[in-house]
Amino acid sequence: MQTTETLSQGLKREYQVVLAAAELAIKLDAQLADIKDKVRINGFRPGKVPAGHLKRLYGRSIMGDVVQQAVGEAQDKILTENKLRLAGQPRLDFPEDQAEMEKVLEASGDLSFKIAFEILPSFELGSFEDVELERLVAEIPEEDVEKQLRDLAERSRSYTAREDGAAAQNGDKLKIDFVGRIGDEAFDGGTAEGVDLVLGSGSFIPGFEAQLEGAEAGDERKVAVTFPETYQAAHLAGKEAAFDVKVQSVSAPDELTLDDDFAKKYAFENLDKLREAIKGRIQADYARASGEKLKRALLDALDKRYHFELPPDMVEREFGAIWEQVLGEQVSSGKTFEEEGTTEEAQRAEYRRIAERRVRLGLVVAEVGEKAGVKVADDEVTRAIVERARQFPGQEKVFWDYYQKNPQALAEIRAPIYEQKVVDHIVSQAKVTDKTVSKEDLLKIEDDKTA
Repeated sequence: MQTTETLSQGLKREYQVVLAAAELAIKLDAQLADIKDKVRINGFRPGKVPAGHLKRLYGRSIMGDVVQQAVGEAQDKILTENKLRLAGQPRLDFPEDQAEMEKVLEASGDLSFKIAFEILPSFELGSFEDVELERLVAEIPEEDVEKQLRDLAERSRSYTAREDGAAAQNGDKLKIDFVGRIGDEAFDGGTAEGVDLVLGSGSFIPGFEAQLEGAEAGDERKVAVTFPETYQAAHLAGKEAAFDVKVQSVSAPDELTLDDDFAKKYAFENLDKLREAIKGRIQADYARASGEKLKRALLDALDKRYHFELPPDMVEREFGAIWEQVLGEQVSSGKTFEEEGTTEEAQRAEYRRIAERRVRLGLVVAEVGEKAGVKVADDEVTRAIVERARQFPGQEKVFWDYYQKNPQALAEIRAPIYEQKVVDHIVSQAKVTDKTVSKEDLLKIEDDKTA
């Protein structure tokens, strides 16, 4: 096999590969010899089929396997000898001349083809000891613990039906039927029966609950509201609507008693143990938010630290995936680029920059992980799958089977675990100082599309 480099430009490489007809014939004969004792052909005893007859029957199909094997061997040879690392699948170009390929399949002509690669860049990682990061931390206000405790109690609060003719007050629970209309047309999702609504809870559209104060069981009221401009259903956002509401019943809230007996309803020994559990959940939320912000800060630092050529095809694939999502969101919102105060050209440039950042950071993370020997154990993947499965009660087995039978989905579970382990590895070497901030700053959700 002869390989000749025909292109070396940036991260692109191209090679001409020639496998002589004599080599093809040797490989073909070896394959035929291997199946000689295995095939069963009428008129011949096992192992006694003439080589020429075998070649006439199976030669072309076996030569297809020989060519495929030759391609793999050529790729391995080129990568090994030149110490190259693939950035994606190679591109193969075979002769378009049918007669030439026929000779190859007959092992009477040389196999000549081109193989093109896009390779991974080489760069020095260096040390991370000079990376300086701030870890945001926040104190847990006791009033937040008490609020969550009371919210828990509110969710389990019992109600007692008011006497006939009693007017609904703020805090009462109503059972209502309603039909919502925009103009004269009822809209999807605007009709329901037997819905529980606690007045003052803010669970309905702003202004809806206040208009039901003073209502009695059996009353029918017309409630006029305006959907918020930021309403999740784009076709309703900012529109005026009218609801025909019928009040089935009015119930008053029973008194809340926060004591050890209340805690025991949730399998805690006493109220203090329940408070500790609530505080622990808040601490876990704070730790998660702190970790996410620390990771973002690290990725920003790495993005500024490393500058190297990126594989164009990798960037293009990443950009394509991002852009498809952008267009999908645009269809869902019904808004054009111009309505969002931008242009398609500007957004393409911005999202291409984001794609380049993601590819660059992905390569850095992969390089760090490889050099540090970072591995993701099977039990870590299993725990992650179990955690996700819990979000689908009653369908855990279906969920589990899906991941077991879908390697790509399994890889999507493994990838973020691997990335986090690499991040933890880098953070362990960096200079990290804690910075106390307010809970609002710690929990603030940033509009981040670059991570």
